[in-house]
Amino acid sequence: MIDRDHQLPISRQCRILSLPRSTAYYAAQPVSDENMALMRRIDKLHLEHPFAGSRMLRAMLKLEGIEVGRRHIRTLMKMMGIEAFYRKTNTSRCRQEHRVYPYLLRGLSITQPNQVWAMDTIYIPMKKGFVYLTAVQDWVTRKTMAWRLSNTLTVDACVEALEEAILKYGVAEIMNTDQGSQFTSAAFVGVLQQNSIRISMDGKGCWRDNVFVERLWKTVKYEEVYLRAYDTVSEAKQALSRYFDFYNMKRPHSALDGKTPDMAYFNLSLQSIAA
Repeated sequence: MIDRDHQLPISRQCRILSLPRSTAYYAAQPVSDENMALMRRIDKLHLEHPFAGSRMLRAMLKLEGIEVGRRHIRTLMKMMGIEAFYRKTNTSRCRQEHRVYPYLLRGLSITQPNQVWAMDTIYIPMKKGFVYLTAVQDWVTRKTMAWRLSNTLTVDACVEALEEAILKYGVAEIMNTDQGSQFTSAAFVGVLQQNSIRISMDGKGCWRDNVFVERLWKTVKYEEVYLRAYDTVSEAKQALSRYFDFYNMKRPHSALDGKTPDMAYFNLSLQSIAA
């Protein structure tokens, strides 16, 4: 979203978009093969044991014969955009422009498509390097409405995925996300407010609040990502595009009585219109 040829200085553009200037000037550095292998292993352990922090992960890796320091694990986890899931005390106040919104889904009966959407971002390993996958999911039908790949944890991919979902399927009543900086940014929140979508945010570090997206990530990684080693971002996009077509149109879900997400979404949508 930063236009380097625009007459506005980059620093001014960053303030308008609520982005740190370091994001605009950051130049990606290559990740060593050793770190890539370690990140892949941490990623799998995190999926299986989302409560494990750097201390427990270090102990788990040690049992596998991998000696690595806790600080190094924390650095890699930050790079991957993951953290242990548990409730934490609120010891700091968020900046005004990065307001955190309350969780709206507790006790809510969610029965219709487009009643609640959820969004999240995860780390996707490739043969050399990695990317981040952002997706919009319909809560009740599990349909993946839109998705984007990006090589940085910035707001651009989130805004693009959200705008595509709105363009294709209309607006949701509520959007639920975690408290990541990309979801609390002015650019992302602005799109929601312009479309009168209510904003709901998980308790910090609490995976249960966005459980269906967490299940989606586990499914995507075990059924697609971990079975391959993408050589390029283009290859990753093509493979994930095929997978999400399969996931939406052909993959039955036990929670949907054996229906696919598309079947559930469009059938329920038609029932809602008829009602």
